[in-house]
Amino acid sequence: MRADFRIANAVERVEGPLLFLRRTVNVGLNEALQVIGCDGIERLGRVATLDEESVIVEVLEKTAGLGVKDTVVSMLGEPVCFDVGPNMLGRVFDSIGRPLDGDTPIPAMQRMRIDGMTINPARRALPRDFIETGITAIDLMNSLVRGQKLPLFSGGGLPHDRLATSIAQRARLRDSDSGEFAVVFVGIGVSHDVAEGFRSAMESSGALGHTVMFLNRADESSAQRLLAPRFALTAAEYLAFVESRHVLVIMTDMTNYCEALREVSASHGEIPGRKGFPGYMYSDLASLFERAGCLHGYDGTLTQLPILTLPGDDIGHPIPDLTGYITEGQIVLDRELDRRAVYPPINVLPSLSRLMDYGTGEGFTDADHPALASQLFAAYANARRVRVLASVMGQEGLSDNDRDYLAFGDAFEEKLINQPSARKLEESMAIGWEILGLLAESELTRLDNEQIIRHVRPEKAHA
Repeated sequence: MRADFRIANAVERVEGPLLFLRRTVNVGLNEALQVIGCDGIERLGRVATLDEESVIVEVLEKTAGLGVKDTVVSMLGEPVCFDVGPNMLGRVFDSIGRPLDGDTPIPAMQRMRIDGMTINPARRALPRDFIETGITAIDLMNSLVRGQKLPLFSGGGLPHDRLATSIAQRARLRDSDSGEFAVVFVGIGVSHDVAEGFRSAMESSGALGHTVMFLNRADESSAQRLLAPRFALTAAEYLAFVESRHVLVIMTDMTNYCEALREVSASHGEIPGRKGFPGYMYSDLASLFERAGCLHGYDGTLTQLPILTLPGDDIGHPIPDLTGYITEGQIVLDRELDRRAVYPPINVLPSLSRLMDYGTGEGFTDADHPALASQLFAAYANARRVRVLASVMGQEGLSDNDRDYLAFGDAFEEKLINQPSARKLEESMAIGWEILGLLAESELTRLDNEQIIRHVRPEKAHA
């Protein structure tokens, strides 16, 4: 980087990660700069807010040692950028793209802005094809499609970290001819032990070889927390649209990101909106989530699986509420299933993948996959209804058909949703067909006769 302007004696005050400067030169919003204190250490920063008289700078490193009179700011004349290049896979970086694994910096082939590629909406293609995560409740019931953005809604104490690690380790393309696959994993506001747990799990499983990790720790500044997903998505865009890979980005936890956004907004003196979050949180989240997709003329794709914890288990909270408007569905973890030791505790009824129809069925997964998923959804919804009925009148007052639904509901949770290890889609489908055999044939209204004879009642084929 080349410093275009050096400004001394312009700092008016330092508040946490923020520097308040008198505006003495022309600068632009989000412009990168270096902040040099009396200790001689160069710290990366960016212009967060400015008006005709003042500039607010977010310092992306610790501000300890910075004084008002002895701090020099060097304007770099460009936005914050990330030097990307080959050999990124297998590396671990911090919030702002510096190596954490003790290795040398990657050889830079390209310099990319962290606020994303400029994409003409007309170049966007419809997301297609299937990413297998190894999780039955996702692969079979709410399939993840390449180019989709599908958030996972969790709650405090639920095993979303374990689930995120499992997906990062086992996610794959089913067709080996589809192209190379890569994972970008970013931990936002995680503790040191959780960050180390992520890294060791990926190393021990061998998945780190096709993964790039970005780890933002809980003791780092809020300003860094806002940039961690942007550096990660920049790496993902390079892998997808320059190296032509199919990239899955897993971001956990986006609630920590939004809390940092609220903290930084309040320190700027901005007027708060709903529950204290800034009014622009929707557009800020969209600037991250809309970087997923497929583009005409590019072989690679970028898929996102953001994970967020619901504050107070409130799915109507601004964070999940706004996320739901931007993304294409949601995967919902359930506390009651978790109490009953069902892992992963995914409640399929409020879960939804809006693009599932574009990546499943004949030519993508299995011709009978959509019908099986639809029948399982309908049967499980009826089983939940019968459970409520049984809690009121007791099982003795139920019909034989209702008792079949109770048995199906238990088998659905204990055999299909609950899984001690990763499954291929074919294994998940086999269990699905098996538990549908607990129901009367007349109840299988989402299947045709051929599917029933072939999968649910094979004995009829030999009769």
